[in-house]
Amino acid sequence: MASDPIFEEIHRLQEENEERLVHLNNTFHAKQEINQILSAIVGAKIDDTVTVMLPFHTDFGKHITLGKHVFINRNAMFVDLGGITLDDHVLIGSRVNLITVNHLIDPPNRRGLLTKPIHIKKNAWIGAAATVLPDVTIGENSVVAAGAIVTKDVPDNVIVVGSPAKIIKKIENV
Repeated sequence: MASDPIFEEIHRLQEENEERLVHLNNTFHAKQEINQILSAIVGAKIDDTVTVMLPFHTDFGKHITLGKHVFINRNAMFVDLGGITLDDHVLIGSRVNLITVNHLIDPPNRRGLLTKPIHIKKNAWIGAAATVLPDVTIGENSVVAAGAIVTKDVPDNVIVVGSPAKIIKKIENV
């Protein structure tokens, strides 16, 4: 089977990003230096109010947009080819997976990719080990409980739990 030029380019870009990630994750860095390295990874200046605990993982990085006062805990994985946007004041728990890529279901086309963005709106909190799948928006102030798997949009001001994630409570006082 001949190599597909799209996948060759994907692998080249991932390899280019890998050197920066290895440097980021395998050497001590002060917060300001972490944000400088992350700025190189995402291709835009990371605000000084952003805190990313290491290790941090991403396949490309260039498709990530981070607002102000974002906190990302240890071992977060951002599969960002489809685009990931975190608005201001977003909290990402440890071992969270934000996945913007899926394979096609049809067996002859299974190696093909389908990419869709993830958008996490202002002041949302994604709990530890939660997974957010492609084409999902998490609403403002909403909470995704630890371990939840989010397959559909989450409205503003709610708490979702489970697999697939379902609303269990509306958040009052917002």
